Amino acid sequence: MPELPEVETVARGLRAMLPGKRILEVRLGKSDFIEDPAALERELPGRRISAVERYGKFLVFDFEPANGKDSQFSLLIHLGMTGQIVACSREARVAPHTHAFFALEGGRELRYTDIRRFGRMRILTNGQREEVLGLLGLDPLEASEKEFQERVGARRARIKALLLDQHVLRGMGNIYTDESLWRARIHPKRLGAKLKREEIHRLFCKVREVLAEAIRLRGSSVSDYVDSDGQPGEFQLRHRVYQREGKKCFRCAAAIRRTIVAGRSSYYCPRCQRAPR
Repeated sequence: MPELPEVETVARGLRAMLPGKRILEVRLGKSDFIEDPAALERELPGRRISAVERYGKFLVFDFEPANGKDSQFSLLIHLGMTGQIVACSREARVAPHTHAFFALEGGRELRYTDIRRFGRMRILTNGQREEVLGLLGLDPLEASEKEFQERVGARRARIKALLLDQHVLRGMGNIYTDESLWRARIHPKRLGAKLKREEIHRLFCKVREVLAEAIRLRGSSVSDYVDSDGQPGEFQLRHRVYQREGKKCFRCAAAIRRTIVAGRSSYYCPRCQRAPR
């Protein structure tokens, strides 16, 4: 599933081309992943995009007010496991499993492709944005170290589960949690409340370091992810533990192991990341 760096990469690509563009037409194929497809077809044509943002793992398209209608109007997109949204020429070949087409001024088109259709798409009007997104936790790239300490260090839950909990930190997922814990030398089954202050400081720094590096390399393409131009990311070439079970640790040469934490596969080095008693 695309995580914070992948969604941020897509958002940055779209932010460079979409603001100020008007949606001319919406065409939908299969729409079981869309809440109220008719509203998209009815409300989006004629709307001008004012901003593209990332909120956790969500893409948020904000629109200018139109004809005295809702003062706040946004399109919320979650890419699910296999969702892709790319901007291309309207004449470009249509990829299989493309379910939404947004024709834009200037001859380009936004296309949403999703093989498994686990993504989500819905319109948010006045008040709904806070209602839907307000329950999410802090953005790890925006949180202060004090906020991070308060969210993580006071909870008697396994640190892997805490980092994955979107009510604690929004945007973190399996890849970047495993990579951050490896760099911080913290076992995924350690309890947040049992971490020393210097360990939480180290983890805070490594989370930000990993996310910033992954964004610079345009995310990890380990499955279906591509950026807004349809290009794969490169951070998968820098993975040190994720999906490396049985391979040598880059630090100490011990064999990487796999365990289950919070129902998710977790990869770690048994020598560098000491297990809790």
